[in-house]
Amino acid sequence: MADYYLYTPGPTSVPEKVRKRMAEQVIYHRGDEFKKLFTRINKNLQYIFQTSQPVLTLVSSGTGGMEATFVNLFSPDDTIISVNNGKFSARWVEMPRALGLKVIDLRLDWGEAPTAAQVLRLLRKHPQAKAVYLVHCETSTGTVTDVRSLAKVIRNNSSALVCVDGVSSIGALEFRFDDWGIDVCVTASQKGLMLPPGLAFVALSRRAIRKFSSSSLPKYYFDFKKILNSYRSEQTPWTPAISLLMGLDESLKMIHSEGLEKIWKRHKILADSLRSGIKKLGLEILSKNPSNSVTAVLLPRHIKSLEFHNHIQNKYGCIFGKGQGHYASELFRIGHIGNVQESDVQRIITAIKKTLNELK
Repeated sequence: MADYYLYTPGPTSVPEKVRKRMAEQVIYHRGDEFKKLFTRINKNLQYIFQTSQPVLTLVSSGTGGMEATFVNLFSPDDTIISVNNGKFSARWVEMPRALGLKVIDLRLDWGEAPTAAQVLRLLRKHPQAKAVYLVHCETSTGTVTDVRSLAKVIRNNSSALVCVDGVSSIGALEFRFDDWGIDVCVTASQKGLMLPPGLAFVALSRRAIRKFSSSSLPKYYFDFKKILNSYRSEQTPWTPAISLLMGLDESLKMIHSEGLEKIWKRHKILADSLRSGIKKLGLEILSKNPSNSVTAVLLPRHIKSLEFHNHIQNKYGCIFGKGQGHYASELFRIGHIGNVQESDVQRIITAIKKTLNELK
């Protein structure tokens, strides 16, 4: 048993069933047993994303999955629009620029979510834009974006692809790839899917798949053509992370058993309960549009970040995420995503209350 409780925005707590499954002997990735495993995983991933489209599995972090979308969908000097409202969304400005794309940076204050009017204004100003990149939950600020509404605006007013960073949302927040008209969505293993880090998943629409043929950016390991061809044969082009996939098989069974809509509802109930408790302690939540998967809380001015984190971990066993960017010393981030229950919320609130009193 661990002597701590992991409440970071990622990695999140890995259920015992999943840990035991990953500890089993590995199987041969070119054998029939793996083929059956991978077929089952692919079907359940489609359920998680709510799509009938392919969901590709990559051995990488979520950042690797996002880079794969840029190099497979675009060519040098293509224009994209990226919403930039936190540390992770800033990567989707910096990365495509490093790859030779022209990026229109819709920069917002941390804690703010983009509006339909802001996105529409840029689409009209830059009709050549090939895609709009959105972050469903900006992990650095705990801010959720209404990707459903924005996808509708983008689809109705342009031919741009709707591309979503769903790393901190898939498996926790309502998300319907097909019904909402999403073209690309990336998530990773260590959040709502309740696994260790190491896997990224990319859902692709038919519109996105058609873009493969015109993309001229260099790729090899992350070549979606190769990966999709192998996917259609229930295989991977390269050696997969077998133990992680065995764990994924187990976590997807758990998610399917509970039911996605119940999971979305559970995360909302827990987030509402946590935010209510935080506010009763006199603390301020950073985001103006808070997420149900992670909450960023401003520290009282008299308490130093390192002191707070050391105290709450050493005395109460709670590990939270530290602030990032210009909020590095000003807030803490609580992950309430994946394998989290009401008892965890009560433990978090109690630990914060006692820590604040003891650090006066």
